[in-house]
Amino acid sequence: MADSHAKNHDYHLVDPSPWPLVASVFAFAMAIGAIVLMRSLGGGDGLFGLKGPTLFLVGFAGVCLTAAGEKLAGLVLRRHRLVELFLVQVMGMSWAEVHDEAEQLEHVVSDRLIDRIDEMLGRPTHDPHGDPIPTADGRIAAGQLDSLLTCPVGAPLRVSRITDQDPLFLRFIERHGLKPGQPVMVQAREAAADAVLLRSQDDRLLTIGARAASKLLVEAIG
Repeated sequence: MADSHAKNHDYHLVDPSPWPLVASVFAFAMAIGAIVLMRSLGGGDGLFGLKGPTLFLVGFAGVCLTAAGEKLAGLVLRRHRLVELFLVQVMGMSWAEVHDEAEQLEHVVSDRLIDRIDEMLGRPTHDPHGDPIPTADGRIAAGQLDSLLTCPVGAPLRVSRITDQDPLFLRFIERHGLKPGQPVMVQAREAAADAVLLRSQDDRLLTIGARAASKLLVEAIG
């Protein structure tokens, strides 16, 4: 079957077919291109005469960021989250619609403008969704939060972070009083139904699915 297939196609000039090798070479070239791109983002002398520190390392265990790469990633997050907060607090936009806008603006605003926004907003520590805003040198404050699936049952809690920024989900969260900063309590969990029963700040009961509950991070009050 393989010989018949090869004879019927002129592009099989050698046997065995060279295409697996060509594909491997192409994949290697793409990987080198990605490394060159990441190095060129950093600025200074580096691979193939490009400037900048190494931003990530490739090994048998996978890909990991270097210290320089982590700093650059932190600064990109800082821009994005400060722009989101600016659009909500100053421009009056909904927290459910600022993510895409911030992705566009974060690439065009200057460092000077980002610093001015940070100062004008009072050096905020979190964006509208509760995500931590990195410092001016790219550091992100470490913090351990539970989700509504892992937090204690019956304990007073405060919503701290929403990990899903899909506009429909954010509007659902807002409609039911579960935005960051608002109090909540897990009344019960129903494992068989993949559901969590919540009690909100106005003593209302609300049942949400386990998938939604996993996206709400909380901290204990007091």
